[in-house]
Parts: sequence; structure tokens; C-alpha cells
Amino acid sequence: MARGSTAAAAAGPEPAARHHGNRHGRSEQARQAVLEAADDLLVEKGFAGVTIEGIAARAGVAKQTVYRWWKTKTDILLDAFLQDAAEALTPPDHGNLAADLRAHLHHLALFLTGSDAGAVFTALIGHAQHDPAFAAALRSGYLDEQRRRDLLPLERAVERRQLAAGLDLAAELDQLVGPIYHRVLVTAEPVDQAFTDRLVEAFLHRTHVADGAAAVGEMGNR
Repeated sequence: MARGSTAAAAAGPEPAARHHGNRHGRSEQARQAVLEAADDLLVEKGFAGVTIEGIAARAGVAKQTVYRWWKTKTDILLDAFLQDAAEALTPPDHGNLAADLRAHLHHLALFLTGSDAGAVFTALIGHAQHDPAFAAALRSGYLDEQRRRDLLPLERAVERRQLAAGLDLAAELDQLVGPIYHRVLVTAEPVDQAFTDRLVEAFLHRTHVADGAAAVGEMGNR
């Protein structure tokens, strides 16, 4: 569903693939077509230009079919974004903390800046400022779940004894991903691989982890 821009595609694989929606027959195909149509229309027309009628027409389904699953266009866009994020933003496991973080942060930046899903996310964040109920749904549906995924490389590193067990993982995660969201949502500065790699280097330096991912016990005398 979320298709990367030409620039993002040149930098690497697309952050998220299109959905094919044939696992549950025609009903699932229709549902996936609606999610894809919502993505497409938001990128083409902006948030204000997306309507239930337009989504139904683009998806080739009746409005009643759309209302069978969703009440509002924001519900559709949120579901589309959550599905893309779940598919695209689970961190890799290379067995090496530095490699895992470099790959994940770069991929997160590409997803947010170079895909249709990133445009949807920005629109949803904007809408959430004026709709407290939707803000809560976005927080529980994406932000909390993505935080769980983002923590995976750090938690795996603790299990492998590449990070100290007493480290405040939540605080460290804020310093890793927070600057990415700040640039995407606030400053619009570039979020290229050089930037995300610098975030990882700063983390490795302050936590005394070498790129070779030596065990904490072996680094105890540093």
C-alpha cells in the first residue's frame, strides 16, 4: 500500500509493499482496495480532499461497503497506516546491536519521509491536534505499538549481554528515534542515513558498546 518515492526507491528497498488482499476472498480484496484508495487519495489530494465517497469510487466499491468497516475517513487512514507500519517497521535481528540500530533507524526514516504511509502519518498527526479521541486512538494504535517494536533491538541486546541490564531503555530509545520524528514533523530537515547513523554512533558512545557488539562483561573495565 505505501509506495516509496523515486528518491527513496533509489536509496534502497521500498519501506512498505502494496497489499494484495486475497487471503479471505472478495471481502478482503474489497477491504484492501479501500485502504489502498485512501492512501492514494491522501497523497494526491491532501487530507481535506479525501472523502468516503471518493475512497469508495477509487476502490470500486459501494459506500455501504466502506461503512461496513469504518465510520470516518480518519478511521480508514489510520487502519491503512497501522497495517503498513506493522509490515514495514519491525527491526531486523543481525545479532549485532549496532547493525540492527543502523538498519532500523534508516528504514524508519525512509518509511516516514519516502512513502505514502509517511504522508498519511503526517496527516494523521495533524488531525490528532484537533480531535482528542482520535489522538488517543493514534497513540494506542501506532505510537505505543511502534515503541514496542523500536525497543526490540535494545531488549535483544540486553539478553545477549551487549547492553547492561540496568540501562534505562526507554530513555535511550527517546534519544534514538525522537530526533527522527522531530525532523519529520517539526523542522523538515533532512533525515538521511548520515543523520540516523550519527544517532546510533552517539548511542554506542554513551553506552560503551563497540560495533563488534562485545559482551557487557568483556567491557566492564572500560
